Amino acid sequence: MIDSFQFSSLPEIIFGKGKRNELPAAVKSRGSNVLLLTGLSSFHNSGQGDEIISRLKAANLELYHEVIAHEPSPSLVDQIAGKHRGTGIDVVVAVGGGSVMDAGKAVSAMIPVEGGIKHYLEDVGDRDHPGDRIPFIAMPTTSGTGSEMTKNAVISEVGEQGFKKSLRHNNFVPELALIDPEMMLSCPAGLTATSGMDAFTQLLESYVSSQANPMTDALALQGLKQIKKYLLRAFLEGEHNIEARSGMALAAMFSGIALAHAGLGLVHGFASPLGGLYNIPHGVVCGSLMAPVFAYTIDNLIEHPDHPAIQKLIIVSKVFADFKYKQETEYLQAFKEKLIHFTSLLEVPRLSEFGFKEECIPKIVEQTSHKSHPVTLTNDQMADALKSRI
Repeated sequence: MIDSFQFSSLPEIIFGKGKRNELPAAVKSRGSNVLLLTGLSSFHNSGQGDEIISRLKAANLELYHEVIAHEPSPSLVDQIAGKHRGTGIDVVVAVGGGSVMDAGKAVSAMIPVEGGIKHYLEDVGDRDHPGDRIPFIAMPTTSGTGSEMTKNAVISEVGEQGFKKSLRHNNFVPELALIDPEMMLSCPAGLTATSGMDAFTQLLESYVSSQANPMTDALALQGLKQIKKYLLRAFLEGEHNIEARSGMALAAMFSGIALAHAGLGLVHGFASPLGGLYNIPHGVVCGSLMAPVFAYTIDNLIEHPDHPAIQKLIIVSKVFADFKYKQETEYLQAFKEKLIHFTSLLEVPRLSEFGFKEECIPKIVEQTSHKSHPVTLTNDQMADALKSRI
């Protein structure tokens, strides 16, 4: 018997090599004044940035341009939204990684309303956002967060009282996700690795989530197959391997849809307090903690062979297996080792490289939510997972 479930709206999706050339027409159909948000250097380094700006100007669009240099903070969103609140912006376009898309999503939502974004953030603010926003188009240049598919923008404030929280509303799903794998060819290997591990984590956490449903299962499993086939190839050959970039772009897109409808797990639970206290890139947290968290998850679930999550982990283990085994436990053990191998081969940085110290472990454990993780790890297991990546 299939349990009941809901599935909400998605953006219009235009996917494929060269599809960036459809951006000017997509913008013009929505208005003449466009606010373009891009990354600090990736936009121009891609070799496509100047071409995109030229095409937008050639379409007789009034163009405003803002640069997002890091994960969006409340002050950055407030500053950009305030600056453009009276300029008659018709459409906001974000071309970049997850931080740029989150910033664009937040700016498009904050231009029509008064007050700072902190008032509207989950678990931080004191107001409900009315859902008004400027039409928003997302064009990713990395394969990671899947933000082009979701209704939330992640906002970070780093410091002792820091946080990583979402601005969320059903109306904030982008109107259009324009996904061109050629935009990802110039993505550096390190960013390819950590953003890819973010997508990998999102797919696996969504697949085994306690809130999963048949739709998210289908998308997550297909995305995981893309990860198996293309993540290492994108890391090693990404500058010229458009097939690998396309596969990873699809995996990231599926991960965004899956997480939006099934929720995430403990790895992303760690990411919230770690991202608030330290300036650690989100993909680094996911890439660092995925192997130890899922090793303990498998160890805890293996004693419950009828649990749906362990059955799904066996399926995933077989997807990633390089050999055929006689016992399902052998597949699970091989998958645990495969995650360690991915972390090592992709050269995922350790958390200590960003200032994380062992004495902070109890605070992080205390503030970490399991979200929709299928099993609850003990505090000692959570601490050991963190300690293993210092």
